[in-house]
Parts: sequence; C-alpha cells; structure tokens
Amino acid sequence: MSTILQSDAWATFQRDLGHEVFQKSGQGYSYLATLEGGRTGRYLYCPYGPIADSPEGFTRALEDLRVLAASKKCLFVRLEPTRDEMFPEGADQVEDLKHRGMHFAPRQIQPSHTWMVDLTQDEDAILKGMKSTNRNLHRNIHKKGVTFEESHDPADVSVLLEYLNKTAERVGFNRQKDDYLTQAARSLMPLGAASLYLARVDGEAIGAALVYDSEDTRTYAHASMSFEHRRLSANNPLVSTMMLDAKAKGLKRFDMFGIAPEGEPNHPWAGFTGFKKSFGGYPVTLPGTWDLPVHALPYKAYRWAYSARDTGVPAIRNSVSATVKRLRAAVKR
Repeated sequence: MSTILQSDAWATFQRDLGHEVFQKSGQGYSYLATLEGGRTGRYLYCPYGPIADSPEGFTRALEDLRVLAASKKCLFVRLEPTRDEMFPEGADQVEDLKHRGMHFAPRQIQPSHTWMVDLTQDEDAILKGMKSTNRNLHRNIHKKGVTFEESHDPADVSVLLEYLNKTAERVGFNRQKDDYLTQAARSLMPLGAASLYLARVDGEAIGAALVYDSEDTRTYAHASMSFEHRRLSANNPLVSTMMLDAKAKGLKRFDMFGIAPEGEPNHPWAGFTGFKKSFGGYPVTLPGTWDLPVHALPYKAYRWAYSARDTGVPAIRNSVSATVKRLRAAVKR
C-alpha cells in the first residue's frame, strides 16, 4: 500500500510550503523527510515512513536517517512505520521499535488507527458492504436535486474553507489552516494527486471534500457541509461517490484517515468514527509516531522541555530549554 505522504507530489507540496525536504532510495528502502522544529530543537519528520521491504531494509533506512539528522544538527528523527514487512515475522512491533532504540513520541501526528475500504471488489459488493442508509442515499440522492462534481481547479478550495470555517465557529474543532489547504490544492491538483468534490443543490455549492491520491490509495482528508442543508444527508453519498470514482480510477483502497481506537468512547474522534465505519471496510492499526534519538542526552532534555511546556511550568521549561541549547552546542563541537 502506498501513501501520499511519501510521494514525489507530497515532496513538491512541502517545498512549496517552505520546508527543506529530503528524499532518498536505497537497498530495500526509501523515505521522504522534512526538517522541522523550533527553539527546543530541530528534528527530521518522516510521515508514514520510512518505507522498507524487510527488517534489513528498515535498518538501513534508520541508519541513513540518523546520519542525515546528525548532519543537519537534529536531535532526533520522528518516524511512523506502516508496513508489516518492515518487522520480523510474528514480532511485537512496539517491542521491536523499542529494541531499535526508539521512544514513543510525546506528540502523535498521523493517525495510528484508521478505517480502510477495499476497492478491488466490484461496485455492487462495495455498496452492499455499506449500511442500507448510505446505499439508499447513494442511489436516490439525485431525487433531492443534489449533484456531485469533481474539480481540479485550486480556486474551488474556497468552498471547502467557507464551510470548514462555519463549522469551526459553530461547534469548535481543530482544523488545518486556510493557507495550508489552499497551498495543498495549488501544489497537488495540477499533479493529479488531489481532487476537490463539490456537492450542489440547484447550482449552489453546499459542501466540499478534499481527497489525496497515491499510486493505489485515495485518502479522505478534509470535508465540510452546509449546516442549513444537513437534512439532505449529502455528505454520505458524497463519500460513496468519491469511493467509487477512486475505484474507476484504478485505485485499490479508500482510506477514511483516522478513527477512534476500539473501546474509547471519549476519544476526540469517537463522534465521526461511526460515520466512517458505516461505509463498510476494515480497521487498520499502526504502531504510531516514534522518535529515534541522534544523541541521547539532548533528546532527553528535549523531552523534559516538551513536558514542561505542556504542563505550563515556565521556570522548568526555561531551565531545560537552556540545557538543550548547551547540549546542542556541545554536539556541534
């Protein structure tokens, strides 16, 4: 399974955002990483990567990333392994990562729990796997005057931004900034790596969704609909339309991109998890976000500083930040 986050298109997008991007392929591995960080220290971030075809390839990727991070005066590499073949057969993946000297990151970035729909099935099977409500809406939404269209015009992302802003004002939630989504559309749409789907009633746009496409997977990334038109339930057939369009394009999976872990009803994503599961499919669980230290002491100080920042203890935070700077200076010498 490929991921948009380790693609050439994503590298272009990240460079357009102003990031320094590193891409490399070696024996049995490849990676895309960006240079990140601030006052508490710099690091390399490898989203849903590196990619490796064996544990040996994973080892070579980690060695390469560690050397690169050291050359860029980074404290650590932050990574997110996604492929089972990167681990010894039957191994506990978490224990394997710990054995390799990694630490569970204090901030989890990409979802470690997601919901995937198999698009290699025929269309009838995909629809049959959905809840009957979704199936009926897909087949009959046109009777309500609702239509859907796929756009590759970056300017149309303004519709998505409008409804995201309205939803955020109404219910309050964390969302990507307008500048980020605008640049995503500008960078990825011309490359065929992103599409915007619009829902309309009598010509009026009542919602939109942005999806990302890799070689074999479509990722449901951002969406919002008009609250005033909520009784139409247009979001349901919008998703099924994007799903079947991806199948027609030859893609093999539709990634709902993030659900709450099983048995956590109070998780921030619990509210929309049921909606995503209603389209059929299966759960995917990944190890999460991990840090590979370049130098042990500066990384430990970084963790202290990060913890102090989150707990709001200025004296500790300032003291540890100063320690990080001294250790980083020692590393440079």
